[in-house]
Amino acid sequence: MNTRNIQKLFTFFCLYIAQTIPMSFFSTVIPVMMRQDNFSLTSIGLLQLIKLPWVLKFLWSPFIDGSSTTLKDYKRWIFSSELVYAIIIFAVSFLEFKTNFLTILILIIISFVASATQDIATDALAVLSFSRKDKSLANSMQSMGSFGGTLIGSGLLLLLFKHLGWNSLLPYVAVFVIIALIPLYFYKGRSINEKHIRQKARLSDVIYFFTQKRIWRQIVFLIFYYSGLIGTLAMLKPYLVDLGYNMKEIGVMVGILGTFTGFLCSFAGGIIVRKLGRYTSRILFAVCILSSACYFYIISWFTPNIAMLHAGILLLWGSYGMATIVVYTTAMDCVRPGREGTDFTIQTVLTHLSSMLIAISSGKLADHFGYHGLFLFEIILATCSLIYILIAFKRKKDNETGSTRKI
Repeated sequence: MNTRNIQKLFTFFCLYIAQTIPMSFFSTVIPVMMRQDNFSLTSIGLLQLIKLPWVLKFLWSPFIDGSSTTLKDYKRWIFSSELVYAIIIFAVSFLEFKTNFLTILILIIISFVASATQDIATDALAVLSFSRKDKSLANSMQSMGSFGGTLIGSGLLLLLFKHLGWNSLLPYVAVFVIIALIPLYFYKGRSINEKHIRQKARLSDVIYFFTQKRIWRQIVFLIFYYSGLIGTLAMLKPYLVDLGYNMKEIGVMVGILGTFTGFLCSFAGGIIVRKLGRYTSRILFAVCILSSACYFYIISWFTPNIAMLHAGILLLWGSYGMATIVVYTTAMDCVRPGREGTDFTIQTVLTHLSSMLIAISSGKLADHFGYHGLFLFEIILATCSLIYILIAFKRKKDNETGSTRKI
């Protein structure tokens, strides 16, 4: 890989980690502070609504696509949204949590709108900046940015928060968001060939996405590919609590070991997809997901020691890290010229929504059938996903040439 491609990958890694660290920090620290101030569990549960902009971002993604025809246009969207993101974070640092809680909540929701906007523009730019062969490496940067941002935001910053406090720490977070934009400032690429843009993206393109020939094959894949591990991920912490582990031990096992494994395997997944292709990678990673479900089902019948749990966490988060790459890469393959941000956003939202439903269902399954029943259900979902891939996809898809514009 040449120096230019390495610089390009580093640029996107910075953009993705910049949007993730503040989100992860807020999502982790606010529930803790709310509980310390005696907020009800119901109120804390409703806090999940602050992530709503990331679910609804497909509504304004056509506007970003429709107003962007050059590299300069995408840079403008990314710079402006990240500046808003940083300014709001900086403004929140001057507010007292208990006395200005509602104001803080509103500002954070607005900041998440800005972050989601940056994500749309960054995803579209990534689609246009990399060849079909290198798209998996671009998605490694996206996934590594997500895992790395979570590791820093919910781990390192949480530790610093205990020493520095809300008002002292947030300005540094805002400054980091600005610094992460520096590589983009120096990023250069070819201009978009506007002759390939038949018409500007519109809101109706969200509907038309679902009318494309053979697109439902991809949609079903997106909905079910994570299904064999999301339930286990959602119930992993309660499972460890029931095994007698305390919060500090769980934080190390899941928050550090698990997240860091996902970070490393995201990079490995990008290389694997690049070498083996989409079809083989779909199958390989689906087998890994099935293996993790089987592993947890087996150890749920006895009390596993910490080494067994560490092995399961490595397998689970490693499978998750690699699976994200094939999901994002195939999603990039299914975008229409001129609607890159819209189509990619729709597909990622589908994975988020399906994962959310499975995570919610996993709690009810574990309540009624125990962890054995939950992990058995995960095995069934993972098996169905693997069988579907073998039936619905053919190896020849890896040889198709992408038709997206290039920057």
